[in-house]
Amino acid sequence: MAKPIFVKFDVPDEIESKALEALESARDTGKIKKGTNEVTKAIERGIVQLVLISTDVQPEEIVAHIPPLCDEKGISYVYVKRQTDLGAASGLDVGSAAAAIVDAGRSKALVDEVVEQLKTIRSG
Repeated sequence: MAKPIFVKFDVPDEIESKALEALESARDTGKIKKGTNEVTKAIERGIVQLVLISTDVQPEEIVAHIPPLCDEKGISYVYVKRQTDLGAASGLDVGSAAAAIVDAGRSKALVDEVVEQLKTIRSG
């Protein structure tokens, strides 16, 4: 499968797994936003700790605006390979193009760890 145009960096499986685990925990003990529209609004309000973006979204223009918006707001984001995984971690029976952790709840340490690892990856 060709890598979508908008993906700016590769995410190791370990970090993807931790991000999904953090999302699932935040869903139960904190607060999350699901779907492109809710995530976009939360980013614009600056209330997001971590954004998860699915890379298998078609057409990719649906989520292509999210990474530049996150960069503009100084919010970390991570790519997830499958919408179904992102949807499941969000508590949905369907896939989700994007999700955001607004309040990490009990997963704060995990979110902080993922954010630090992403900074290391992105700084090269």
